[in-house]
Amino acid sequence: MTITRIDPGPRMSQAVVHGNTVYLAGQVSMNAKGGPIEAQTADILHEIDSLLAKAGTSKSKILATTIYLSDIKTFSEMNKAWEAWVDPNNTPARATVEAKLADAAWGVEIVVIAAL
Repeated sequence: MTITRIDPGPRMSQAVVHGNTVYLAGQVSMNAKGGPIEAQTADILHEIDSLLAKAGTSKSKILATTIYLSDIKTFSEMNKAWEAWVDPNNTPARATVEAKLADAAWGVEIVVIAAL
């Protein structure tokens, strides 16, 4: 079975396709870095759409999502962007946890696994 790496870099690939599954690396906001959590989340979700399209799939095929928040108090802000974006007929399994992220300016990081 082949493995396809999307947007590979020296440390990681942004997505990896194996069989009928695509695994996205943790996505953080580059355009709204340091901004409000809702804006960071919307930026990340836009990037997730792009990576899923490159892999040949879409948000309607997301199987599981893990969302890391640097402050769990921003849960409702993140959910505003999430609920405006997620396919209401195909919601994935999801976990949301508080975690210290690699850069203090990032308030949210999202990991996705999707079917092709």
